[in-house]
Amino acid sequence: MIIFRDVLKRFGSTVAVDRLSVPIARGEVVALLGPNGSGKTTTLKIAAGLIRPDAGEVVVGEPPMSPTSPLARRAVSFLPQRVAFPEALTGAEVVDFYRRLRDVPEARTDAVLRFASLNGAGDRPVSTYSGGMLQRLGLAVAMLPDAGALLLDEPTAALDPDGLTAFYALIDRRRASGLTVLFTSHQVGDVERLADRFLVLMRGRLVAELTQAALRDQLAARGVIRIRVARKPAGLLENVRRISPAAEWKDDELVAPGSAAIRPEILDVVRRTGVEIRGLVAQDGQLEAFYRELVAVHEGADAECRS
Repeated sequence: MIIFRDVLKRFGSTVAVDRLSVPIARGEVVALLGPNGSGKTTTLKIAAGLIRPDAGEVVVGEPPMSPTSPLARRAVSFLPQRVAFPEALTGAEVVDFYRRLRDVPEARTDAVLRFASLNGAGDRPVSTYSGGMLQRLGLAVAMLPDAGALLLDEPTAALDPDGLTAFYALIDRRRASGLTVLFTSHQVGDVERLADRFLVLMRGRLVAELTQAALRDQLAARGVIRIRVARKPAGLLENVRRISPAAEWKDDELVAPGSAAIRPEILDVVRRTGVEIRGLVAQDGQLEAFYRELVAVHEGADAECRS
């Protein structure tokens, strides 16, 4: 469990986190989204106890405690965006060093190396690791304790396919165990695949909060059907616009935005004209486009406030 209550953090004149209030329940997997500089990393570091807020409070774990409390070190595991380890050490030595720091049983070293698909490279020096392997090593270190809250900053940015497989399995396993995950990502597929809920930050402010169900509804409404035809029958566009007001011609293709529910009706309207249909594509809305839309709306609102 992680709870942010009216959290404020400034760096000089820059507000990095602006009165953030949000609870993250036990067993939830939550994604933090936002453009660079929106406060995602600062939010994670506050939850990890690495940065103290200027106002408000954060509590983690059960029973709830401050992230700066020594006991909270056992309640939280944090993976930074850029991991760095001594290059002269082997992967197994790195993991074993952190295992002893976290007072974790010795058997965990081999277990997390296997889980991160590094068991065949554990005896190799870190200096020989690729970027993907190095990220997997960071993931193995983060997996060592059975911490109640796992905080991950861009965990898949440099992961290779083996690392992605291990990461997805890790999140699924933690969710099934009732443990909490808060992660940041620019990888849209990660959010759609993993998160129960996502939060969008803009200049440190929470501007959108959606569950996975609400997200599906939003994306469904932003879907589109594209119908390529042999010719443009008179009146077809006007009839389709009664169902999808934003429909338009793009060359020989009729493009009609809207949810999947309206697509059969649109297709029936086209078929009734007798025109030859040469192509048909139906697409659901994309999270990346929805995210850009949210960002644009709030950037416009901020610009109006400054003018």
